[in-house]
Amino acid sequence: MNRGSSTAPCPPALPGDGHDSHSECRRVCSNCRKVLRQEKKIRVSLPLTRGPSAFIPEKEVMQANSLNERMHLLVEEYSISGRLDNITQVMSLHTQYLESFLRSQFYMLRMDGPLPLPYRHYIAIMAAARHQCFYLINMHVDEFLKTGGIPEWLNGLEYVPQRLKNLNEINKLLAHRPWLVSKEHIQKLVKTGENNWSLPELVHAVVLLAHYHALASFVFGSGINPERDLDTSNGYRLISVNSFCVCDLANDNNIENASLTSNNFGISDSLSELEALMNRMKRLREEKEDEEASQEEMDTRFEKEKTESLLVVTEAFDDEILSIADVSRYIEDPSFGYKDFARRGEEHLPTFRAQDYTWENHGFSLVNRLYSDIGHLLDEKFRMVYNLTYNTMATHEDVDTTMLRRALFNYVHCMFGIRYDDYDYGEVNQLLERSLKVYIKTVTCYPERTTKRMYDGYWRQFKHSEKVHVNLLLMEARMQAELLYALRAITRHLT
Repeated sequence: MNRGSSTAPCPPALPGDGHDSHSECRRVCSNCRKVLRQEKKIRVSLPLTRGPSAFIPEKEVMQANSLNERMHLLVEEYSISGRLDNITQVMSLHTQYLESFLRSQFYMLRMDGPLPLPYRHYIAIMAAARHQCFYLINMHVDEFLKTGGIPEWLNGLEYVPQRLKNLNEINKLLAHRPWLVSKEHIQKLVKTGENNWSLPELVHAVVLLAHYHALASFVFGSGINPERDLDTSNGYRLISVNSFCVCDLANDNNIENASLTSNNFGISDSLSELEALMNRMKRLREEKEDEEASQEEMDTRFEKEKTESLLVVTEAFDDEILSIADVSRYIEDPSFGYKDFARRGEEHLPTFRAQDYTWENHGFSLVNRLYSDIGHLLDEKFRMVYNLTYNTMATHEDVDTTMLRRALFNYVHCMFGIRYDDYDYGEVNQLLERSLKVYIKTVTCYPERTTKRMYDGYWRQFKHSEKVHVNLLLMEARMQAELLYALRAITRHLT
């Protein structure tokens, strides 16, 4: 089903007139064709779904958490809010990774660093707003105020210091088209003047922006529910309707009555799909042992995969998403979004050859030099998620999943124009089915469009914990891609 909305242009709101122009905009849902007013909030009786995730049965997460003493110790030591939030509960399906995640997030938000604490939370708000992630915005509005932030800043960017406002461009580019970040953007921010950024401050800001863009992908990809005590009133929860119709809430995001995808294959077909994937992995391993592909063939396969990624179209919206007033106050140019790196008919952009600027050899040392110790924490987190395995695939045990994990990570980087010369991109097409590619592209590039239908539509025989593992890989691959482009631009500025 291809859902979308067509909108009439909104008149600009006049400052101080108490009139929200966005609430007058009309939308048409391309699913039910209902004409709707784009209200900022609607009331939904509590709970819309039970538990921390709208995609994962509550009992599955709760059962894992009840046996997880380590998780509760980690929350006591590293939780920003001081409570067990929904993100942490879902991530706790992978406790080893959760520890790396919480330690690095705690360091960038709470430990000694170049930026004042309120700045850190405001930057998190700006980053989350690029994807209309109300969960993260609400969380960091609270933390911003708790750490001494000036309440007036929450009225929007026109109320914040100019130097914070100057982050808009790099926030926009990193979130949607990081390959466009150049040394000129860095020079504008660090040039001398009262509103300039020092390089350590800028690196801290870039790490925060990349972290929260990527975390928004995890929030939407895992169907993270709002915290139960936020935006509640008389047994109702106020939720932002975004560009969704109420039919979306009924069809896609209600776990109790969730319908399966229209191309439901049934259990036997799901099992045969799993066996087919296992066989393809086995065949690829055997082919690798027999004969290595030539460099010319590897080049061809990368270009083919990069071009084919253009054909992976998300099922969400026909038109650009119209940002609502609550979000647009924290960003500029809300209609700016992802465009395929390999887009036809546009000026050719050079591929980012990973060997020329790697995280291990270049990005890590630059980050550590300018923002002490965060490089070690990020490196540990990247390595943890990349190497994390339980040697299982659905019902199968003693399985080497290295090939599959690498395909997921490298496919994200491919969509952002990053290429590994030593990787055979033919494996991506062999291992990642089309429904999974659609899911990956949506979660990574347009996370706010993710639905339960997409989540349910791939790997039907896999456990929810395995799908959460996929989301962790996508999140970290995205964060690393953003950091590579930003840090390369800073390196070029320094040389």
